[in-house]
Amino acid sequence: MLEIALIYLAAAIVAVPIAKRVGLGSVLGYLIAGILIGPYALAMVGDQTDVMHFAEFGVVMMLFLVGLELQPSRLWTLRHSILGLGGLQVVLTAAVIFASCYWLFAMHWQTALAIGLMLALSSTAIVLQSLEEKGWLKQEAGQNAFSVLLFQDIAIIPILALLPLLAFAPLSGNAEVSDSIIANWPVWQQVGASIAVIAAIIACGKYISAPIFRYIAQTHIREIFTIFALFLVVAIALVMQSIGLSPALGTFLAGVVLAESEFRHELEADIEPFKGLLLGLFFITVGASINFELFFNQFSTVISLVVLLIVIKACILFALAFTFKINKKQQLLFTLALAQGGEFAFVLLSVTSTLSILTPEQTALTTLVVAISMLIAPLLLMFYEQLQKRDSSVKPEFDKPEHISSAKHVIIAGYGRFGQVMGRLLHAQGYEITVLDHSPTQIELLRRFGKTVFYGDAGRQELLEAAGAKTAQMLVVAIDNPDKTLEIIKLAQKNYPQLKIVARAIDRRHAYQLLSLKVDAFNRETVDSAISLAVKALELLGNNKPDAERAGKLFRDHDRASVLQLAKLWGDDISYGVAVRQRMEDLKQVLQQDKQAQEDLNTCDDNDYIAGLTEDAAKPKKSNDNAHLG
Repeated sequence: MLEIALIYLAAAIVAVPIAKRVGLGSVLGYLIAGILIGPYALAMVGDQTDVMHFAEFGVVMMLFLVGLELQPSRLWTLRHSILGLGGLQVVLTAAVIFASCYWLFAMHWQTALAIGLMLALSSTAIVLQSLEEKGWLKQEAGQNAFSVLLFQDIAIIPILALLPLLAFAPLSGNAEVSDSIIANWPVWQQVGASIAVIAAIIACGKYISAPIFRYIAQTHIREIFTIFALFLVVAIALVMQSIGLSPALGTFLAGVVLAESEFRHELEADIEPFKGLLLGLFFITVGASINFELFFNQFSTVISLVVLLIVIKACILFALAFTFKINKKQQLLFTLALAQGGEFAFVLLSVTSTLSILTPEQTALTTLVVAISMLIAPLLLMFYEQLQKRDSSVKPEFDKPEHISSAKHVIIAGYGRFGQVMGRLLHAQGYEITVLDHSPTQIELLRRFGKTVFYGDAGRQELLEAAGAKTAQMLVVAIDNPDKTLEIIKLAQKNYPQLKIVARAIDRRHAYQLLSLKVDAFNRETVDSAISLAVKALELLGNNKPDAERAGKLFRDHDRASVLQLAKLWGDDISYGVAVRQRMEDLKQVLQQDKQAQEDLNTCDDNDYIAGLTEDAAKPKKSNDNAHLG
């Protein structure tokens, strides 16, 4: 056993870094490692069925961690995509594959239905890990793919409940064999027991596990916390498995319940390494399980079935992405991410073979098709990544000058964070604005929010003129490219001298360049916000608000004066360095003098107040003996 463990570890150490380095991703690296050490390549390991059953626990742990990331409130917000998008994907894909198997391949309807249900599922492990590695999980396609995968994981329960019913058909000559302790109960009792167990898992996660975690945390023994976290996952998986339900679903529910616990991040940190190891082991066993003897003997059949599976799922997924109005650029990612078989198909195949719903030959062929489709899945995402890179390198055409509306008052070049703030204020004051921006992504986003923005380079005279440079009063240059900013300013000053020009300065050097061009106004993008935050910091450090605000004002005035003075010395490194040091000393002196002046003023105020009290006390008091009369 130790030899096999060593082989697995060595294969992962060699294959995964290489695959990652060449851009294949870690998942494909694990699959390749499994293929290499499998019985049909180097034959370093034999049949890995038992290892795969153990490795499937990595999927269980992954879903527990997914549940920890998914708070109930977020789960509720995804309900439409989970039930609508996920439900339609499973039903439509299963129906199309069922029809294909029944009509094209003349299978029994029970076999066709079982294959349709298992092939409708996608690989949660591959999809989530690949999307997370590439940073796509938080995108629209990633979130919708997650919703579909979540529904698929939940759908395992009714599918597992349905498979034994298919075994009662004449196709099956064997009695039902199941590890479930409630397998021989009446159906209504099985349903009741399943609901009770799920409810108990949720209740224990909410009301019992938190106090236990709290008690263990007080011991400050980290390994006990980790042990209890693993105990929780294993116990839930075992309970779910004992009643014939998906262990992954049970741990997922437990994760969702614990998502609002204060120990959520600690649990993630403790379980993440075990999840990563077991998932890697799972992918290696999938690679090792690919039957290359069957693959080469029925090469054309296997390839045709793999292509047919991917095409069917891709067509349905793309149609659903269009129907549910997923962003056009995200539709392809959503489609390619889920167009493969999933690891739960292996679980269902073991059940169907036990129930004799599939023949051994059908089981072997389906296993091979699912495994190869999972092997291709990372390649499909790599294909999408290359398409994205190619699209980003091809610049779309600018809006034509005749399509750009001219501004009456202000032209804003660049509508990022800086330009948007200026644009909102000017527009709110009633000024008519035309916006030019050179980022297609920014243009698309702003137009989705109803903003009138044109795609164009303000450094091109025909586009600047189309925006109204001849009649406008002001040009705001708010782009984040210093050289391009200078180019636009020079163009405007040369051809449209009536324009007042205000600009965004990226840094002090850029400010010096803007001063040399004599723009009407400029501001360094981070100075004011940094000074405002520094004023807040002074207050938090114990300074009163007026003193902190006065220090901020003095700093701002001194900094502006420094820019004007130092701009004259820019380029003369020696003189500039001496002047910078002198200005820093001057700033310290100004702030210290002001602080001392305020302390003296406060002392004077206090002395005047004390003196006033002393004078009042020294004055003779008038008799008030007759005050009671009257």
